Amino acid sequence: MQRVKRRLAAIMCADVAQYSKLMEQDEDGTLDRLKAYRSVMSSLTARHNGRIVNTWGDAVIIEFTSVTEAVQCAVDIQNELSLKNAELPDANRMEFRIGINLGDIMVEGEDIYGDGVNVAARLQEIAPRGGIMLSQSVYDQVKAKMALGFDPLGPQQVKNVSDPVETYAVRLGGRNAPQFTRPDPDKENSSKGQKTHPEWDKDTQAVANGFEQARRWLRAQPRRIRSSVFMIGFFFILNLLTSGLSTLWFVWPSLPFAMMIVWHFIVGRRGKSLAKSSGQGD
Repeated sequence: MQRVKRRLAAIMCADVAQYSKLMEQDEDGTLDRLKAYRSVMSSLTARHNGRIVNTWGDAVIIEFTSVTEAVQCAVDIQNELSLKNAELPDANRMEFRIGINLGDIMVEGEDIYGDGVNVAARLQEIAPRGGIMLSQSVYDQVKAKMALGFDPLGPQQVKNVSDPVETYAVRLGGRNAPQFTRPDPDKENSSKGQKTHPEWDKDTQAVANGFEQARRWLRAQPRRIRSSVFMIGFFFILNLLTSGLSTLWFVWPSLPFAMMIVWHFIVGRRGKSLAKSSGQGD
């Protein structure tokens, strides 16, 4: 039996957000736009020395030998497609989600397989519309080499991958910034005449991002850790309602739950260290 070839590669997975809805509204127009947008992606892929491995439906898998080229290609794709979308009505815009992972892959002919591909596909699924989601392995390679901003989103539990995947969103600007939503005209009209302070807006956004990252982190933890955090929060709120912050009695009933959280992370780190040591020993 011929041995399967393996290699390290940067894998980009992309697909169209709400593709079925677009096809339902306008099949011919959607298909024409998909072909046009894929032509743009193909041109940029060649410019960045990538290889389109597969396309089916609205999805695309691209392989790169360079991680920085993969990320730069993704940024160029989103920026170029954003300009094209700007010329279209909202209902006709075609926005791609992109996920990029650096990992070991199996190669059979022109096709590629393995966890390296699976993780990229799952990152694409949780990427925002018009956005780019990176794994930890990609972020580590590009964080000091590229003039881009990155938003850490914490560990994400993704389908068919046992361990949570650390994720980072590439910060894109202009119309293609995935962290912002289009203003609601009704809300703008109702708040007309009210002044807002730009620093307050920044602080509000920072708090919202912090809560979102905490929520994502907590969701990726085991049930006993989530329960412990809930109990600590419960005692704190009860303390706040009964005696304010003059007496912090919530610390004592929360102590066993806090110890459980600390123990979880100590044991987890030791387990990772032992696994790494045994791997090096092999």
